[in-house]
Amino acid sequence: MKNLEMWYLDSGCSKHMSGDKSKFVNINFKQEGHVTYGDNNKGKILGRGTIGDKNNFLVHDVLYVEGLKHSLLSINQLCDKGYQVTFKPNSCKICWVQ
Repeated sequence: MKNLEMWYLDSGCSKHMSGDKSKFVNINFKQEGHVTYGDNNKGKILGRGTIGDKNNFLVHDVLYVEGLKHSLLSINQLCDKGYQVTFKPNSCKICWVQ
């Protein structure tokens, strides 16, 4: 898998975010302030939208952040939206729980 296609599951970030505009299936461009990274640097929020494959899996409420080098999925945000995230030694499983 190319690095551009990779997403990192992050237990420390409060919102899903990406700096790659091509990942979004729709996006609402609106400057909404900044996000603060773990090293206290900041990134400007340029918009918010939905990422994924229109036919299979969509993740909503993803921030588009200027200059962000890695795409991050927030474990907390996934759980708040009804997903269960399970980690095993060599894998991670994300399931919708109703």
